[in-house]
Amino acid sequence: MNIIGYMQRIGRALMLPVATLPAAAILMGIGYWLESTAPGAHQLTGILSNAGGAIIGNMSILFAAGVAYGMSKDKDGAAAMAGMVGFLVLTTLLSPKAVATIQGLPLEQVSPAFAKINNQFIGILCGVIASVLYNRYGSLELPKALAFFSGKRLVPILVSVAMIFLAIPLLVLWPCLFASLVSVGKQISGLGALGAGLFGLINRLLIPIGLHHAFYPVFWFDVAGINDIPNFLGGARAIAEGRAIPGVTGMYQAGFFPIMMFGLPGAALAIYQTAKPENRAKVGALMATAALSAIFTGITEPLEFAFMFAAPQLYVLHAVLTGLSLYIAASMHWMAGFGFSAGFVDLLLSSQNPLATGWYMLLLQGLVFFGIYYVSFRFAIQRFNLKTPGREDEEAAPAAPVSNDKTALAKAYLAALGGRANLLQIDACITRLRLMVRDINIIDEARIKALGAAGVIKLNKENIQIVLGPLAEIIANEMKSIAE
Repeated sequence: MNIIGYMQRIGRALMLPVATLPAAAILMGIGYWLESTAPGAHQLTGILSNAGGAIIGNMSILFAAGVAYGMSKDKDGAAAMAGMVGFLVLTTLLSPKAVATIQGLPLEQVSPAFAKINNQFIGILCGVIASVLYNRYGSLELPKALAFFSGKRLVPILVSVAMIFLAIPLLVLWPCLFASLVSVGKQISGLGALGAGLFGLINRLLIPIGLHHAFYPVFWFDVAGINDIPNFLGGARAIAEGRAIPGVTGMYQAGFFPIMMFGLPGAALAIYQTAKPENRAKVGALMATAALSAIFTGITEPLEFAFMFAAPQLYVLHAVLTGLSLYIAASMHWMAGFGFSAGFVDLLLSSQNPLATGWYMLLLQGLVFFGIYYVSFRFAIQRFNLKTPGREDEEAAPAAPVSNDKTALAKAYLAALGGRANLLQIDACITRLRLMVRDINIIDEARIKALGAAGVIKLNKENIQIVLGPLAEIIANEMKSIAE
């Protein structure tokens, strides 16, 4: 498999552990609300904060289990177990005390890098190795005398042995790798608001190929020492422990709120108003649904894919404006954070977090960006005659799904994809079907869009993505059931 396809699989697998963050955000958000409105409810707020903190504090092992599960060929819990085993073995072997014993050094002379061995990068690494071993040996039959250890029972053993062999080179490589990651993190964070703006720009530019999933962990989690989301959700505790700074922590999140809650809906209004009169009803329904999704949940891909390929100039403009929004929010120290995405729900939950400084100003910034998006998109569409939804020369506006029956819809997608025989792998993330196909040339892209897909992305001759929004996982499961 090519590198892009493999990175896609890792990015897709990361969605499972990342999906646990909303639970932490809700628990801790309610705790902060209670703390501000009912100061006497200390016991309940403590319970909620500690419950959410349990998720945040164990993201590394969740990454190990989630990646192993997500990259396993049959999505079996045994793969997740193997990922956890690998993580526990490797982090124990490379703990400061173990390294001191192995290297025969006093504890104080051990590289400080090993004190940070419990991190999401190591979790991902363990998850990938566990999935490879599971996919290769998960069905292996041993001789009768060893039959008990056949198949899935064999995998944790193999993973444990693999971690021992992996620990040997990491004794030398990890301090160097860790120093490089920290250096990158310091260089980016050293740019301050400019670094936040560059992050926003690059994050949006990577969305068309889905590699933003491989990029954002460097900033949002503890890969290079930034760890923006867990530190923000940590609130008062993170401040007390020196992990978070009011007005700074959250700088890689806050600027997304004006874009998702205001900017993109402004773009949606411009697309609707510039559509041909005969297409406005259909385009209006499409844009309204996508805009509401962006406002309340922060899911923007259905809206972004409405113009990403039809008018790539607009998408580049959108990426630049996203970077500008993050730069402004970081410069002004207007901070808010999220556990899922930068929608109204997360803004409301984070508003009582002690790290949410000037969060209400993000609403004012959002109103300004609504105007910027609306005016700039409307001008560009009309001035350059861009073929946004409803302005196509040959096709009408995107059609609504042909059926509310999800099984029937999945069958229709299967047929448009060339039938079950053409599919080598079926998976989904939050908003996309992620497929591996035998022959990409027999796929009926026009039919797929007519069924309601917001976009079709052909990464290479084998890998294709279909943007469906929140329906993606439901349709993927239906397609798997049909294909069995």
